[in-house]
Amino acid sequence: MKYPAEIKNKILVTGGAGFVGSAIAAKLAANPENYVVIVDNLLTGSLKKVPESEHNNIRFIKCDANDYKDISSVFYAYTFDYVFHYAAVVGVKRTLQNPVMVLKDIEGLNNVLALSKNTGVKRIYYSSSSEVYGEPVEFPQNEETTPLNSRLPYAIVKNVGEAYLKSYQREFGLEYTIFRFFNTYGPKQSKEFVISRFLSLALQNQDITIYGDGSQTRTFCFINDNVDACVAAFYNDMYVNDVVNIGGNIEVPVIELATKIIEVTGSKSKLIHLPALEEGDMTRRLPDTSKMQTLLDRPVTTLEDGLREVIQHGQFISLL
Repeated sequence: MKYPAEIKNKILVTGGAGFVGSAIAAKLAANPENYVVIVDNLLTGSLKKVPESEHNNIRFIKCDANDYKDISSVFYAYTFDYVFHYAAVVGVKRTLQNPVMVLKDIEGLNNVLALSKNTGVKRIYYSSSSEVYGEPVEFPQNEETTPLNSRLPYAIVKNVGEAYLKSYQREFGLEYTIFRFFNTYGPKQSKEFVISRFLSLALQNQDITIYGDGSQTRTFCFINDNVDACVAAFYNDMYVNDVVNIGGNIEVPVIELATKIIEVTGSKSKLIHLPALEEGDMTRRLPDTSKMQTLLDRPVTTLEDGLREVIQHGQFISLL
């Protein structure tokens, strides 16, 4: 493909019809020096999230990264400089109910790595997950010192993915940056994730269900903070061949989150407790976000401000 003279970076975003993938694609396409190709098989993504119509330097292709023939045709047609590999089966319930489907994501990473090595890609940005820490044994969870204690298929796949990236770098010199995403929220997020689900229920004055007693904690990262940190790593060549936690820095019990959402929305919803999940619902999450703070170079968005922005945006309701 022949690109306009102003194009300096040809970028592939896999999983770019997903919540975080579409946001990073839109941010990258906002720079006219970038040409962004989004691929997604639309298993969990949505065309409504694809920012294709907003920019003339972005292209969407329905494609399955786990299918070598499918994804290789895209690689050879565009010869990318950088890849953001965000394609994955996501969602606690979905990953628990479809463990074999989750394991197939290793094939996708294999495809992306082999094709990147063979077509001159300079660096891969990989969406890993806080799940690699499993039930954590250290707080805050640090990228270098906290043991990876993952047992569930989704977490294991992310852990294996990190190992693949490090191995390709050692053997072939293919650079990488690994982002370990903690809970991220914002407009366009589907309702299977905790904040969007709670907001949807609260805005309809429906009961909010909580697994267990709600004492399990999470941190919450507004989508703009996630994207701005990742894009800063890209533009400034920071944390090359390194791992970065991307998340909030304040622990919030789930029951406190639900109460806060009821308060912010002025809802009449009541809290209903369900039996605790047998697996997949870790008791605590708290990342060491020192590297992320260096990338952002500004305060993170508070949970209250983020929730109000999601509510004011309103668009997430139509995507549920």
